[in-house]
Amino acid sequence: LKNKLATARRGHKLLKDKCDELMRRFLDIVREDKAMREKVEDELALVHRSFATASALTSPRAMREALILPTRSTELAVSTKNLMSVIVPTFALTEVGEGAHDMPYGVAFTSGELDAAVRELSAMADDLVKLAELEKSAQMLAQEIERTRRRVNALEYVMIPEMEKNIKYISMKLEENDRATKVRLMKVKDMVLKDAHEFEA
Repeated sequence: LKNKLATARRGHKLLKDKCDELMRRFLDIVREDKAMREKVEDELALVHRSFATASALTSPRAMREALILPTRSTELAVSTKNLMSVIVPTFALTEVGEGAHDMPYGVAFTSGELDAAVRELSAMADDLVKLAELEKSAQMLAQEIERTRRRVNALEYVMIPEMEKNIKYISMKLEENDRATKVRLMKVKDMVLKDAHEFEA
């Protein structure tokens, strides 16, 4: 039990250290995520304004025809990285195919505002993917922090006190048995001495 208690205390310390480091990394990611979210929201507001201006200057039919068939194709590469024993995803966008940098329409019947809106929307794709990566990482780290905290609490408030209580109980019982054995031995000694005196007499 004493060996188990020592192991539990070591495990508790390691888990507590892990929890602290996870929390530090989590807060770093949350700060980065907040900054990226604000940037993406500003970019989206700009894109929305550009599309609103473009749709005011271009007929709905021309807008629909211009945007109905994309000429650009993108692939999302997903890989993983180990962050404090938590496997978090990393995303990367790559454009594939011919005409990767062309507009998805002819420029004869569309406004310059639509060109600007499409360029702005295209430029923010990497930021959107980065935001998704940060949010997923934050979510996974939060789950790991919760799991680790539960383990720390189980050790701190249940297992370690239970072991300490059992060790104390066993120690008291052993001391009690030891005292009882000493008393018995002393009584036996007294009886032997008494018998010896009687025999001599």
